[in-house]
Amino acid sequence: MRSILFLEEGRPPVSMHSLQQNCRTLHRAANAEEVKSLISVADAAVMHVTVERMQDWQSTIAGMRRLPTLWLCSENAVPNELEFGFTLDGVLFSSMNTLEMGVALKWGQRVFQQRKRWAEEREQLLQRIDERKWIDQAKAVLCEIKGISEAEAYDFLRKQAMNERKRIGDIAASIVKVYQLIHG
Repeated sequence: MRSILFLEEGRPPVSMHSLQQNCRTLHRAANAEEVKSLISVADAAVMHVTVERMQDWQSTIAGMRRLPTLWLCSENAVPNELEFGFTLDGVLFSSMNTLEMGVALKWGQRVFQQRKRWAEEREQLLQRIDERKWIDQAKAVLCEIKGISEAEAYDFLRKQAMNERKRIGDIAASIVKVYQLIHG
């Protein structure tokens, strides 16, 4: 990792040697203003905050920029319940040596990329479902107005989309919206 943003809010300082050895630059921040000024150059964020403040900080950082987010946990601060209620890409411990810290950081980066890919796939699937709804509604409208079968209605939508060089879902949404405007 090239650059790590280390957030240390009101916690006793910990040894940064292992973390420092796993990046070119370690930027330290103690508050939201400092985080905001440094987040654009960071490849990951490591938070050394209490469990109670974790969700607030995770939301603050995610609102500024999406990047791998890890928690540097003090061994005496490990929560009994592992369902935190927020998203972390990894957990680090100050007792980790340089190699262990490096593996944990790489794992956190991998988890982040996987989570990002899943979110993108989810968004695409939701768009396809929405598009499918518009197409089904448009087919029903075309069947009613033109007196054609569903297959013919779909062919009409497909040809119209090709002629206008638009997505079939956009053509279908336009047809349904106009129909609702006229008959609504």
